[in-house]
Amino acid sequence: MAERKKSSGSSASSPGASPCYDDEGETKVPRGHVPMVTGCGERVVVPVRLLADPCVAELLETAAQLYGYGQPGVLRIPCDAGHFRRVVDCALQRAG
Repeated sequence: MAERKKSSGSSASSPGASPCYDDEGETKVPRGHVPMVTGCGERVVVPVRLLADPCVAELLETAAQLYGYGQPGVLRIPCDAGHFRRVVDCALQRAG
């Protein structure tokens, strides 16, 4: 799981360098990843392939029940960052 947080400034890195920032200093999401925010406000990016994992899918279903399917912006996940990190790490091991 790759974690991304807001940066206070722009990066002058070359194309293809990681991380890449847009004009507002926001981290761009790598291709094949989905940005999410945990219940405590931590921003994370998750590989799209993990969305089919049963544990990750259960968190997404819980989020849909609490917030609805029409969430604007980044997906909000209703759990603390530690729990979410453990779920994603476990899913990464299974996807291995």
